[in-house]
Amino acid sequence: MAKSKQPAPRAPIQDGLAREDFTEERFQKLIKESNLGKHMRFLSVEDREISRKATLARLGKSESLWVFAVGSLMWNPAMITAERRGGKIHGWHRKYCLWVLGGRGTPENPGLMLGLVKGGSCRGIVWRIAPKHIENESQILWRREMLGEGYRPKWVSVDTDGGKVEAIAFAANTDHERYAGDVTEDQIVHSLATAEGILGTSCAYLHNTVFHLDELGIGDGPMHRLLARVDAYRQEKE
Repeated sequence: MAKSKQPAPRAPIQDGLAREDFTEERFQKLIKESNLGKHMRFLSVEDREISRKATLARLGKSESLWVFAVGSLMWNPAMITAERRGGKIHGWHRKYCLWVLGGRGTPENPGLMLGLVKGGSCRGIVWRIAPKHIENESQILWRREMLGEGYRPKWVSVDTDGGKVEAIAFAANTDHERYAGDVTEDQIVHSLATAEGILGTSCAYLHNTVFHLDELGIGDGPMHRLLARVDAYRQEKE
């Protein structure tokens, strides 16, 4: 008799990094300990600062910064935020499309991370950072999302219950060597079911994504169907 599929978790799985981990010293230590420098290129602090300042240049001094989250930023922003809303963007959708060689995978068994790619629409969470916290918190954000070159910051219009806001989102860099635009669903399932690194498993990342989509009232979507396949794969291998 075939084993039944497990339902989505009723609570998020605790893993990943805490706020105090998002320091330059800690990240450099992680890179050194994982030996990832041999497998991928990281942006220098100077290049990250150029990207951050160029992206934020459009903000006025009294304006808040909104950040649109589709993956781990939904449940672990690690930033001081003033407001949280559900939101929807058009012209982009979330997809597992970036190979990850560290964190939730290894060079021998890479994991996959979510990124925004063009087409369709996407619901997620949008965070507001108050003006007085933007300088410090955006540095944490860039250290987290722009450590390598897998993402590109984009300004997007987000429809929320409180009105439309302009927010930063991190789209997949389709020119990057780790971009997995042509990966099959079977490959995605295998990666998410088996990949694990120093920050946890790719499976836990998917579980947490589905949990927070449920919180937003988004059920029976592509991530839910993917989770069902990943859980079934893991049960078969037990």
